[in-house]
Amino acid sequence: MSMTDPIADLLTRIRNAAKERHEKLEIPASRLKANIVRVLKEEGYIKNFRLMREDGKPVIKVYLKYSDGGESVIQGIRRVSRPGLRRYAGYQEIPKPLGGAGIAIVSTSKGVLTGQKARLAKLGGEILCEVW
Repeated sequence: MSMTDPIADLLTRIRNAAKERHEKLEIPASRLKANIVRVLKEEGYIKNFRLMREDGKPVIKVYLKYSDGGESVIQGIRRVSRPGLRRYAGYQEIPKPLGGAGIAIVSTSKGVLTGQKARLAKLGGEILCEVW
């Protein structure tokens, strides 16, 4: 799976690590994955991330975030667009997960943004995933 859809692989690794209450996880780095993780940090879904090299290969270290009660801040994370079925939306059609309580992460001509920022900038794009 990871080869055909590295983004789905990233989301699955985050989902599994959060379920297992891991403090951090490592994933093979790419610019797109780094941008998705950056949005997750900006929106408060993860504590932090670091771009590093392990054995000469670029990796992203993701530090997960939990509530005081030990619940993962990320309750759900879902791939929307897929290599076999790309999902694009004009800025008016960008989804609002959980009625706006969650975020969509959108790849636009101006970079990877939250659905809300893309709507404000009147930018459509590829709906990469939803997080809540």
